[in-house]
Amino acid sequence: MTKKIAVVTDSNSGITQSQAKECGLYVLPMPFMINEEPFYEDITLTQEQFYRRLSENADVITSQPSPEDVMKLWDELLASYDEIVHIPMSSGLSGSCQSALMLAQDYDGRVQVVNNQRISVTQRQSALDALMLIEKGFDAARVKQALEEDKFNSSIYIMLDTLYYLKKGGRITPAAAALGTILRLKPVLQIQGEKLDAFAKARTVSQGKSIMINAIRNDMEKRFDGALADNIWLQIAYTHDREAAEQLKTEVLNAFPGFDVHMDPLSLSIACHIGPGALAVACCKRLNA
Repeated sequence: MTKKIAVVTDSNSGITQSQAKECGLYVLPMPFMINEEPFYEDITLTQEQFYRRLSENADVITSQPSPEDVMKLWDELLASYDEIVHIPMSSGLSGSCQSALMLAQDYDGRVQVVNNQRISVTQRQSALDALMLIEKGFDAARVKQALEEDKFNSSIYIMLDTLYYLKKGGRITPAAAALGTILRLKPVLQIQGEKLDAFAKARTVSQGKSIMINAIRNDMEKRFDGALADNIWLQIAYTHDREAAEQLKTEVLNAFPGFDVHMDPLSLSIACHIGPGALAVACCKRLNA
């Protein structure tokens, strides 16, 4: 008998509550403390409200879903599903994955937590891949195995508009931030595997976009078996400035003719650390079951 399996992810995937209902997914909202008041992404905190509070220099702190919230959702779903595939954000960027792995130990294998180092548009693709694998008859344990075996087949490059939020979060020194601001540097960061790391420094937005597009092309050709539309999911993400993202999308489509490009806002948990005006280019190798 085919098992009925639910797919759960969190709002770091960029999947909204309404989109989740359309796709047949379940999304845990990420919690925030803003001036010590709790908010939940896409439930009591919209993108616009978040960026307004950020611009007001509010004290914004990211958190992870509480064990109670996670187990409440799991328990509700297991009343009507046989198993759950739970896909949290990258374990290298948050403790929520480790917490979920510990909680799942009490569910006798009915909850499979996927640790596949994804975030934002690449995490979204993992959730969609999970649905595809379930459709093909995979049980939850096999979905987890397939997604974790595929974990390094994605890349994200992010160009920052400001160094202010990295400095504020203590991720770079005030002196480095001041020098970068004087020189008007646009740092390009990368997420491959667990960490958010420095990749390159651009002098202009145009140069930064070229660096990201060339880096993605290099990954496609050298790591993902070629820059082919039927082999790669191509994505764009951004913080707050949709107009700039649309312009980047046009440039990416010109660089990769024949590709479809999915575009989403970056999750607020990342935006918290990098601020508005960031642009990202990402790709995932298509998963073949």
